[in-house]
Amino acid sequence: MPSKNKVTVNAEPGKQELYIIREFDAPRELVFRAHTDRNLFVKWIGPHGYEMILKEFEPVNGGKYRYIHKDPQGNEYGFHGCFHEIAPERLTQTFEFEGYPGHISLETATLEELPGNRTRVTIHSVYQSVADRDGMVQNGMEKGVREGYERLDDILTGMK
Repeated sequence: MPSKNKVTVNAEPGKQELYIIREFDAPRELVFRAHTDRNLFVKWIGPHGYEMILKEFEPVNGGKYRYIHKDPQGNEYGFHGCFHEIAPERLTQTFEFEGYPGHISLETATLEELPGNRTRVTIHSVYQSVADRDGMVQNGMEKGVREGYERLDDILTGMK
């Protein structure tokens, strides 16, 4: 079921960055846990209908991650990067889509506590070029983020 909390993607023309903003009806500690607990992470990241295969997941400063999304037709899409900061208020990592190697972004997710045990996640992604940023936007990034966060809503509801 679609959430009342909507994903906002701000990608200003001509810039190498974008912002993704989404609120959750859960306290920050649960949202943080869902981003750093491999058993929870594997259940929500990515678009509906895709199998998530978590190959490596070390959510510590200097740790690495790698996962594959497998679509219903069997096509596989790999992603990997390194964690640079893991803290309840901020997560910083690199991100690379293996289908577009060498085009790495730096992503910082800020987890802001809101009144009423709610959390706002603001992701600031900086790409190496405007073309890289535009390519991610045009290739369905927003759909994957939106659908993953819808599944995260269900997980967070079950954790409360």
